[in-house]
Amino acid sequence: MAQHSEKAKAKLHSLNAALESGALTQVKRILNSGLAPVDVAHLIESSPPKARKLLWELVDKDLEGEVIQHLSEELQSHFLSDMSAEEVADLTADMDTDDVADMLQQLPERVTQEILESMDDQDRARLEAIMGYPEDSAGGLMNTDTITVRPDITLDVVLRYLRRHKTLPPMTDNLAVVNRQNEFIGILPVSKLLVSDPQQTVREVMTTDSRVIQATQHESEVAKVFERHDLVSAPVIDASGKLVGRITIDDVVDVIRDEGDHSLLSMAGLDDEEDTFAPALKSSRRRLVWLFINLLTAFTAATVIGLFKDTIEQIVALAVLMPIVASMGGIAGSQVLTLVIRGQALGHISNANINWLLRREVLIAGINGTLLALVISLITFLWFGDPYISLVIALAIVINITFAMLAGAVLPILMKAKGIDPALAGSVALTTISDVVGFMSFLGLATLIVL
Repeated sequence: MAQHSEKAKAKLHSLNAALESGALTQVKRILNSGLAPVDVAHLIESSPPKARKLLWELVDKDLEGEVIQHLSEELQSHFLSDMSAEEVADLTADMDTDDVADMLQQLPERVTQEILESMDDQDRARLEAIMGYPEDSAGGLMNTDTITVRPDITLDVVLRYLRRHKTLPPMTDNLAVVNRQNEFIGILPVSKLLVSDPQQTVREVMTTDSRVIQATQHESEVAKVFERHDLVSAPVIDASGKLVGRITIDDVVDVIRDEGDHSLLSMAGLDDEEDTFAPALKSSRRRLVWLFINLLTAFTAATVIGLFKDTIEQIVALAVLMPIVASMGGIAGSQVLTLVIRGQALGHISNANINWLLRREVLIAGINGTLLALVISLITFLWFGDPYISLVIALAIVINITFAMLAGAVLPILMKAKGIDPALAGSVALTTISDVVGFMSFLGLATLIVL
C-alpha cells in the first residue's frame, strides 16, 4: 500500500513538472495511462482555473466518467455545463445510478430533462426513482443495483442465478429477499450462502432482523446506523415496505466527509463547497456576506464600549485590559459551542439530558472562572498596583465566562429547534454575546467600584 502511494506521488510529481514545462503530450500520456482516475481528479482540484481547464481537455473521453465522479460538486457542475445532453449521457453510462443522480441535480431542470430523454427507458426509470427523493435523504443516496431473490427457492438456484452475472454490484455482502410484490422480507448474507447446504431454501438461511433504511430517512441518520452497526450495505424501503434500492459504505463515507467539511467551513462562515482555487471575485462575494454580518456585531460591541468612554478616559488601564475579558469569555464559550454541536451531530443531546448539561457547564464555569480570575487579578495588581481594578477584572472574568459557556450550550439547541444551522450561525452569535457581556460587566463594574 505504501509502495503504491509512493508511486502515485512520483507520477504526480512528473506530471506537474511536465505541465510546468509545457510538455502537453507527456501530460496527456500520464493522465490517461499513468494515474488512477481519483488521482487525476485530485490533480485537477489542486490546480488553478486555467490549468484545470487544460487538464480536463487532455483527459480521454472514455475516462471522463471515472474522473468526474471524484470531483467536487462545483467542478462537476462547471464541466457538465459545457457539454450537450448526449455527451453527458455518454459520460454517465457506466456510472452508479446514485452518482449520476447527484450530478444531474446540480444542473438546470431543462438540461436535466434533456439528458433523461436521451437515455434508454431502464436507465431513465432508475434515475427518476432516485431523483424523486431529496438529495440529502436515503432515497437520494441509494443505488438501485440490488440483487433480489425469492424466499422459496433453494441456495443452489441462487448460486446458479449469480453465476449468470458477469460481475456483481460493488460491495455485495448480502442479497435482498423479497416476495412477489417486491416487499422486503430479509437478507441472505453471501457468507451464509457460500457455506450452507445448497439444498436448503433461502427462507431457512436468510436473516429477518437486518437493519433496514427508510427512503425518507436523512443521510446523517443513515451514517449513524452504519457507524453503530458496522454495516457494509443496507437495504432501502419505501413507505409501503417495498425494496427500492440499497446504500453502501462508500456513499456513507462521502456523507461523513461532507458533514465534516460543512462543520469546519461553517465555523468560519464559508460555504461547504468553497473551492481553494476558485476565482477571486467568486470567493470574495461568498466571504463578504459573513464579513458584513461580523461587522454589525463588532459595531454592537463598540456601542457598548462607547457608553463608558468617560470611564475609559479616566482610567487608561481599562483600555489595556478590556481585550482580556472578551477573549477569555469567547474562548470558553467556543469550547462549549463546539462540544454541543458535535454532540448534536452524533445524536447524543436530547430533551432528557439538556438540564444536566447546563448544570455541568455552570459548574465548570464556576471552577474555571474562579481560577482564571485569581490568576488574572494577581497579574493585574502586579502590573498596575490597583486592588480595585484587580477586583473588577476578576468579577468580570467570572461573569463573562459563565455567560459565554451557558450561551455556548444553549445557542446550538435553540438554533436547531428553529431550523438554523448552529455550525454556521453559532460562532457569530456567541462572539457578540461574549463581547457585549464582557465589556458591559467590566466597564460597568469599573464605573461602580473604581470611580
